[in-house]
Amino acid sequence: MEVEKSTSSPPVSITPRSAGERVRLSRHPERPLTSDYINYLFPDFIELKGDRLYGNDASLITGLATFQGLPVTIIGHEKGRGTRDKIMRNFGMSQPEGYRKALRLMKQAEKFGRPIITFIDTPGAYPGLEAEERGVAEAIARNLLEMAGLRTIVLSVVIGEGGSGGALGIGVSDRLFMLENAYYSVISPEGCASILWKDAGKWEEAAVSLKITADELLRLGIIDEIFPEPLEGAHTNLEQTVYYAGRRLAHHLDILLQKTMDEIVEERYARLRRLGECNILSE
Repeated sequence: MEVEKSTSSPPVSITPRSAGERVRLSRHPERPLTSDYINYLFPDFIELKGDRLYGNDASLITGLATFQGLPVTIIGHEKGRGTRDKIMRNFGMSQPEGYRKALRLMKQAEKFGRPIITFIDTPGAYPGLEAEERGVAEAIARNLLEMAGLRTIVLSVVIGEGGSGGALGIGVSDRLFMLENAYYSVISPEGCASILWKDAGKWEEAAVSLKITADELLRLGIIDEIFPEPLEGAHTNLEQTVYYAGRRLAHHLDILLQKTMDEIVEERYARLRRLGECNILSE
């Protein structure tokens, strides 16, 4: 699929929905996955596997492709379709070798000057004992450190769930986008409700308080743009959803390609510093 370039940012019409409704849509079983975006936007994609230390984590897809005639590196969480595939991909919950594989591809991209495009869709990093034993916290922290200073362009899109450190591990970028019915949060709504009220059933109330939806995060300056979805959700028109996302990625990539690498790294640093600002009086 060839994606035409856009020279202007079209108006975005966001369908009014509650935070709970958006969370449900972000988890819809037919929602487009990273593999769907790859199939439509990067038909020449070549997958590269393994972290060269322990093994391959199938919950993160990494590889090479061309986009608008430019070589790029693709990294994305993959939840899988069907029971066997979901189990094989650990439901999109990555282990330390997944983040180390991603970092290996990032450093390779930096070496050869390839822009990086990441697709975020995970409930969070895998919390199991074996992941802790192999250093999942250190692997994510290492990615945050390295991505902050990578001397190449990084674009990230939250296409479904953006859960905690599992999302951050591939989400430090020059531009961060979200689909209309995605969410991005330090904790799942259920986890937050369990902590605050000892009742996971209050997750919809927690989703409102957490301000995890695309419109809230755009207002707070956490993300840079919302990618709209069809009226009933991304799963109802895969091609339309992916096509629009591709156009906007091409647009922002064109802008960043006009900058020097020193400018890109300095602006990324400034952008990350701004994320910590909070004006309580404006809320």
